[in-house]
Amino acid sequence: MQWIIFMLLLFISSVEMLMQNRWKKQASAGLLENCTGCVLCSEDNGCITCHHRLFLLIWRDGIRQYGMCVHTCPPGYFGVRGLEVNRCTKCRSPSCESCFSRDFCMKCKDKFYLHKGQCFRQCPPSTAAQPGTRECQESCEPGPWSEWSACTHEGRTCGCKWGVETRVREVPGAAREEGGSCPALLETRKCRMRKHCPGGENRSPG
Repeated sequence: MQWIIFMLLLFISSVEMLMQNRWKKQASAGLLENCTGCVLCSEDNGCITCHHRLFLLIWRDGIRQYGMCVHTCPPGYFGVRGLEVNRCTKCRSPSCESCFSRDFCMKCKDKFYLHKGQCFRQCPPSTAAQPGTRECQESCEPGPWSEWSACTHEGRTCGCKWGVETRVREVPGAAREEGGSCPALLETRKCRMRKHCPGGENRSPG
């Protein structure tokens, strides 16, 4: 009698083990597409932990959250490497296509212009839109012109019929550092000199 009971228990245990192995195989087969690169994976939520070179990308679909292991983060995200897990973190601005950190954008989406890490539909005042690069460039607004210099020719102010006089204007340091496209900062014009120098100074050829 005991022998029969022992054989019955052994049979039941074998059936349970077979059912568990079959369930594990089915679950693994269903997760293969969603768990590529995963170290830990959930049937409901996808990847939980990735191999050390990959980034964990998490997104939401309604109230559910899904994870995926990727080599590079998609547009709108930037990669943050950590001791335990590397994550794809979303850029704060929805108009940012690529960011260096959560609040510093490096490239904006179409119809937006980049200026100092932020995206704008229209460039701020004192900047000009650059369609080629989709950036706002600081406009160069120089100060007022100086007075015209003395009329000179080869360093002399007399002894010649014609000479040149110049005037200049300065650009604020901030605009110059931004690399803005500046208008002319120096002008010259022809001027008439005194042919005779006072005190008998030698005349230079006219």
